[in-house]
Amino acid sequence: MHYLRLTTVAVLAAAVCSAACTVKRPKDDDSDALKWAAEPSPAPTNGSIYHTGREIGLFDNPVARRVGDTVTIILNESTSAQKSEVTTTTKNTAATLPGPTLLGKAVTIKGNPILSAGINDTSKFDGEGASSQSNALTGDVTVTVMKVLPNGNLYVRGQKWIAINQGKEYVQLSGVVRTIDINPDNTISSSQVANATISYGAKGALADVNAQGWLSRFFNSPWMPF
Repeated sequence: MHYLRLTTVAVLAAAVCSAACTVKRPKDDDSDALKWAAEPSPAPTNGSIYHTGREIGLFDNPVARRVGDTVTIILNESTSAQKSEVTTTTKNTAATLPGPTLLGKAVTIKGNPILSAGINDTSKFDGEGASSQSNALTGDVTVTVMKVLPNGNLYVRGQKWIAINQGKEYVQLSGVVRTIDINPDNTISSSQVANATISYGAKGALADVNAQGWLSRFFNSPWMPF
């Protein structure tokens, strides 16, 4: 009976942890995402050289402008946050209630007053907390123009996978950029990417040994009542 209860608890814990603690990892191949953004074929023209939609300005920089073009994002992310709080409260309360007198004398028993009272109360609270966090990410990743928005901005998305020994590291990025912000060498800083979503992680043996097991994640999750 006890064995059955322990088995049930373990199954429930595994189910909760799988729902709350599962770490989603991206796919190695994201080529299917390019199907919906396939650039339509240009309309046929009578000329044998000029094609509508393929024109190039003589004085324009050769930067990304159309679906399928690539642009290099220079990653230069750095965040820092600090917070501290200190709270101190002190409260003292004192009250004296003198006893009544009878015929000008206090009511006593064996010389000790019995109807007088006094109240003394002291409370104190000290609270202090501090938190700090900093992150940094540098490098570059070349992404593809997935869609040209009506106002001319470009929705870009891409990823880079690097296989080193027994593991793989990846950088994924998506967001919206303005063509006017793209440098002449077809690069743009990640700080100029709107609605940017940047992911950096790893897969493989090294990443697995540096991750907590599902049971440890369960005991450290908000599902634990203790």
